[in-house]
Amino acid sequence: MPDSSNDIIAVHDLIVRPFRQSDQTACAKLYTEGLLGGKLAENDTGVDIDDIAAAYVQPGSGFWVAQVAGGDVMGTVGVMMTDEQAGEIRRLRVRNDMRRRGIGSKLLEAAVTFCREQHYLKITLDTFIDREPAIKLFEKFGFRHTRTRDVQGKSLSYFYLDLYGREKKCE
Repeated sequence: MPDSSNDIIAVHDLIVRPFRQSDQTACAKLYTEGLLGGKLAENDTGVDIDDIAAAYVQPGSGFWVAQVAGGDVMGTVGVMMTDEQAGEIRRLRVRNDMRRRGIGSKLLEAAVTFCREQHYLKITLDTFIDREPAIKLFEKFGFRHTRTRDVQGKSLSYFYLDLYGREKKCE
């Protein structure tokens, strides 16, 4: 695991690195492609994706991209500080044609590592229930389901990871 949130995580030809302004267009495209039914959910404004640097490049928050060395952005993940002791993982996206290759795991690992470095006690996230591979990924990292609610006819599931007293390594 990296010692700092600014380290690059290299796995074969894939790197996970902090967001750069030049990534803005590719990240916005990934976000739009990942919308269920092509529409924003009622609990989402999408405004953070319009200006990722303003939303995430600040103390306690961060945004990372996965890319093949020298190539296109294949995935994204962000962390927003929700209070001094908690962060929310947001915008975990992997390009459709690149799924099931470990990219989501590397992005989630970077986000969880960052949260540990921030000394957060808890991490939260949510996803729609029809994203079964994502749910399995969250469970692999130790996230626990807390509740599900209906949003525009779809089931939105909420998860949390308690970092207090846990080992420093991901499962």
